[in-house]
Amino acid sequence: MTKQVVVALVTVFFFNASCGAKSSSGNYRVLDLNRETELQLSQAVSDLKKNRIVLVGEQHSNMQHHKAQLAVIRALKEAGLEVAIGLEMFRHESQSALDQWVSGEIDPQSFEKIYYDNWNFPWQAYSMIFEYARAHKIPMIGLNVPREITRKVSRDGFKSLSPEQKGQLAEVSCVVDQQYMNYIRQAFGGHGHSQLNFIYFCEAQMVWDTAMAVYALDYLAKNPNAVVLILTGVGHAQKGAVPRQIQMRSKVPFSVILPEVTGSIDGKTISTNEADYLMLDLD
Repeated sequence: MTKQVVVALVTVFFFNASCGAKSSSGNYRVLDLNRETELQLSQAVSDLKKNRIVLVGEQHSNMQHHKAQLAVIRALKEAGLEVAIGLEMFRHESQSALDQWVSGEIDPQSFEKIYYDNWNFPWQAYSMIFEYARAHKIPMIGLNVPREITRKVSRDGFKSLSPEQKGQLAEVSCVVDQQYMNYIRQAFGGHGHSQLNFIYFCEAQMVWDTAMAVYALDYLAKNPNAVVLILTGVGHAQKGAVPRQIQMRSKVPFSVILPEVTGSIDGKTISTNEADYLMLDLD
């Protein structure tokens, strides 16, 4: 066996290991919460195709969740849909960099610096999604707002923003259902914000949710045949969060896919009030 063949085999081995045994979109088990039925992701595509927005939740540091997100993107792309990827991880003001990445006009090293200016989690956790989008020319949409806006809202409330800072957000208030309120209170305590006003913290969460809904709907208005897959944290993906803001502004059909998380997100602890599907076996 030649040295070149050995190197090639080793490369393939590590590539397959990094992608995981479930890199093929059809291999993921999915729990359909509406029908209370387990099925393969490939079987769920026929229903997912009926939506204009599909929210796929994640725990940011969990590589298995990102692999599952890529599987959903791949499944809908291979089903012939005009897919776009909406990103909590990128500010809307960084849209030109995303466009350059997808078109191949910016090199990976330069883009990685822009990525870290937008997001704190390792590039390696998300790189396979970005690389797939680049290889297949899938548009990527920055859905987040500048950090200074959410920091200001957390400190002084939404009313403290100038009209220019509010932009398309209109009015934002801490009005949510009880399930989402429980999540926000848990996040408030978990982030160590004991000195901050809880209502302002809640309004900051609403700013994130509202911005993601507004920018995703803006894209759909300009691209009437597109389907936007929103990649965001499980808290923002649940129906009381970004989906609620979508419903308040539009009648576009959507679905929510959350990852199964042992002890917190599973078929016994979550209902159709929060999600439509659970991606299984991600531990």
